[in-house]
Amino acid sequence: MPTSSAQPIQRVVNDASAELRQVALQMFAENGYTGTSLQQIADAAGYSKSSVLYHFRSKEALFEAALAPAVAELDQFLDSIVEKLTSDVRRDEFVVDFVDLLLEHRLAAHIIINQGQTLSDIPIIDQARGLIERIGESFMSGLPTTKQRIRLGVALAGAAYILVASTPTLLEGEDIVEVREALIDVVTELITPLAAERRPQTGASSPS
Repeated sequence: MPTSSAQPIQRVVNDASAELRQVALQMFAENGYTGTSLQQIADAAGYSKSSVLYHFRSKEALFEAALAPAVAELDQFLDSIVEKLTSDVRRDEFVVDFVDLLLEHRLAAHIIINQGQTLSDIPIIDQARGLIERIGESFMSGLPTTKQRIRLGVALAGAAYILVASTPTLLEGEDIVEVREALIDVVTELITPLAAERRPQTGASSPS
């Protein structure tokens, strides 16, 4: 018998494989990877378990397929992150893109951040954690002061935390518009000083 979910599963696509990925992503976020079975996913999506296994050979394969688009997009997005954030020209565009990426993939972010420690043996989670480490390395190499690194870390990690600290499906409908605008405003306010703080580092130091 399928377990009940806090929010109804929304069938948003006609393609069976894509639909199963979407349903699985929502259930993994709501109930956890270990708390979600293939049978529960099949029941929620309206398919038989054998149909799920026709498209995905195992629960782990379905899990990886469900997270793969978010991880791939994040990998591409992180290119030259510090240069984008400290540029007066590119910063605003970056913030909008970052917030939209978080909102689009908030279920995947919820899983990676909240379950990453316990699922580190799954390759897609290991890849995602590697991307997070890459962000930290970019901060260390691209921003010379502790204050700058903390400012950027609070801005980006704080925005992510807002979306993963509550029920995965809590933000729906018009709430998304309000949250998006607020996140863009707050993240922009936090990181705007980065360019000004960074410039003195390139000048000649005062003689001692």
